Amino acid sequence: MKSLISPKLLLILAVFLFSCNQSQKTDSVTEKTDSGELDRTILPIPEPPFGGKIGETYKDSKEEWPKLVTPPQGAPNVIIILLDDVGFGQVSTFGGPVPTPELDKLAANGLKYNRFHTTAICGPSRAALLTGRNHHNAGSGFLAEWATGYPSYNCMIPKTTATSGRILKGNGYSTSWFGKNHNTPDWETSVTGPFDRWPTGLGFDYFYGFNAGETHQYYPVLFENTKAVEPDKSPEQGYHFMTDMTDRAINWLEYSKSVAPQKPVMLYFAPGAAHAPHHAPKEWRDKFKGQFDKGWDVVRQETYERQLKMGIIPPKTKLTPRPDWVTPWDKLSADQKKLFARLMENYAGYLSFADHETGRLLEAISKLPDADNTLIFYIVGDNGASSEGGMEGTVNEIKALSGISTPLADNLKHLDEIGGPNTEPHYPVGWAWAGNAPFQWVKQVASHFGGSRNPMVVSWPKVIKDKGGMRSQFVHLIDVLPTILDASHLPSPKSVDGVEQKPMDGVSFLSTFADKNAKPVRTRQYFEIFSNRAIYDNGWVAATQHTFPWRQDFAPGNWDKDKWELYNIDEDYSESVDLAKKYPEKLKELKAIFDEEAKKYNVYPLDDRGTGRLISPKPTPSDPKRKHFTFYAGATRLAETASPNTKNKSHSITAEIELKSKSDSGIIVASGGSSAGFALYVQNGKLVYHYNYFDDARYVITSKESLPVGKSTVRFDFAYDGGGTGKGGTGKLYINDKLVGEGRIDKTVAARFGIDTFGIGEDSGSPVANSYKLPFKFTGIIDKVEIDLK
Repeated sequence: MKSLISPKLLLILAVFLFSCNQSQKTDSVTEKTDSGELDRTILPIPEPPFGGKIGETYKDSKEEWPKLVTPPQGAPNVIIILLDDVGFGQVSTFGGPVPTPELDKLAANGLKYNRFHTTAICGPSRAALLTGRNHHNAGSGFLAEWATGYPSYNCMIPKTTATSGRILKGNGYSTSWFGKNHNTPDWETSVTGPFDRWPTGLGFDYFYGFNAGETHQYYPVLFENTKAVEPDKSPEQGYHFMTDMTDRAINWLEYSKSVAPQKPVMLYFAPGAAHAPHHAPKEWRDKFKGQFDKGWDVVRQETYERQLKMGIIPPKTKLTPRPDWVTPWDKLSADQKKLFARLMENYAGYLSFADHETGRLLEAISKLPDADNTLIFYIVGDNGASSEGGMEGTVNEIKALSGISTPLADNLKHLDEIGGPNTEPHYPVGWAWAGNAPFQWVKQVASHFGGSRNPMVVSWPKVIKDKGGMRSQFVHLIDVLPTILDASHLPSPKSVDGVEQKPMDGVSFLSTFADKNAKPVRTRQYFEIFSNRAIYDNGWVAATQHTFPWRQDFAPGNWDKDKWELYNIDEDYSESVDLAKKYPEKLKELKAIFDEEAKKYNVYPLDDRGTGRLISPKPTPSDPKRKHFTFYAGATRLAETASPNTKNKSHSITAEIELKSKSDSGIIVASGGSSAGFALYVQNGKLVYHYNYFDDARYVITSKESLPVGKSTVRFDFAYDGGGTGKGGTGKLYINDKLVGEGRIDKTVAARFGIDTFGIGEDSGSPVANSYKLPFKFTGIIDKVEIDLK
């Protein structure tokens, strides 16, 4: 998206034009217009009847242009910034050890919310934020990769829960989405769609980002609207997705305001930061050398003390004690301390860098002609700090998520590479615990505030006068959209695109902008993720922790044995004193309320399976029973779940190719990337099959004979050993039906290669093999590639 005229030059004109193009203000559902009443509860708003005159010729006719829908007068620009995997006690603005000066500045001119809540995990949190409905009610009970065939868990946002983008677009806003999209099922992210659950199908005019829970920051899987695109430079040339998406967002914002300064915008800015893989530019991770050598116990204590001093938490708040699943720092070996401190330095660099880049966006916003009428929600994390790096941390996050540990000595070999393009790091559990000070637990554990309480800053210069103020009303992600509608003088629609809408589950907290003592807007809220569940009701919380984020193989399966805890959070901000034994009747009452809310919002059935849900078959663009696939050159960036699943079975890959000369080389087919995957390619005249098992083992089979110039048929056959998932097998290479290479592949990936994609003729994204440079496009001709699942 390139402007023909500099957006900054056009902005000079925008200041003048803005004052000349205001639309009509309303505080009601319907508005009086020249052509009658305008009902904003039905979207799209019907076109008004023609108000001119049609005669036999233009001489006795009167023309009238149809009036475009415009927002109510005074409707603000809306900016939603949502960081990823950041705990309550990690950013400096809320007492944490990681400096976030840009967030500090925004908070100094706005409001801090210290009782703001998420769902405890990313995809569901984002669904709640976008729709104003509880995540189960929006079909997003958990993540798409773990989706099951129940309406609350299929992760297919229903048309009955229109998003903020669709509602605001239907009322005359320009809308855009940059960064992470974890609300399109990955089986729908191929070239065949359907596209109605992509950002552009959910009501956003423009999208630039990735369709997954995470992406490689140096080799992102990028889409512009619905088209796959590649970064314009390499990591060696300084590419980082955080900078790229910020540049794009600023360009869109400035260009939009240059062309139509009177038209309010909604910009949803959702970095991959600070979700793993933690990728920090070297100069940013170097800033933190030695700063975490003191360990997580000390860092958590220091964070707690700063939170008290800053007034982030009430004076009598207790710091919850270290649980038995976190090893005391002083009990670790010297090598463990060295690795774990480096992993945290890298995370701090990543988070601080993300704040810096977000600051560039905030600076651009401050220069808009209507900057003072811009409502900004800066939500610091879609859940608490993540423990998905496991007990020891990792330099290959997908491997760790697959339940495979890496020896400490092997991780230490990559110490100086951590945060760079060749690693996919995540810190260990202890840092997640420290990062959620003063609370218990971590991401995914929706039963406790360590999973579900996140910082939020709200800025609206035109309206908010209590600069730097604190707000302590209990609010939730589902309350953001109703607040936006309230601020914009817009009703919640009853019908969108002919579909009757579910009522909003959220409520507006606009009243808190002007009054720190405003009446509480939310007196009840349930929480549930992976059977970790809680219920808040008028100052009380009942909670039960059921599963562990770092144990995908752990499914207790017996919910009746769950131990419920009881807290009075009006008196006990950090949930430090369990009152279950003292007030058994209160606990019984709250458990009954949870059941009532669970039925109301479609939480059931509870499902605590981890790996079982991950490997459960999902819908695919083709027949799920299909065994034969044919691809042609140019088929790239296909999501792993939409490509042939060669895992845990025998299979063959056959390609008809043509070499124009002996020097021709390149990828025939590749799937996955640097975390894990396979590639079949031609190099130095030989046919090569490379299997990357989490960068822990690499199996390479090379043909003994060179490929002939001209047409030939090449084939890779894999005979799976069987006996379960993730087992080995024997691979054989053929050229024109002649066996030319053979080798053992002792271990294979059972579930997912990771966050990269499948493609023909090139290796897009991060490299599967370490023997070529990307994209290693095939320089010969590929007629077709056939894959057969045995």
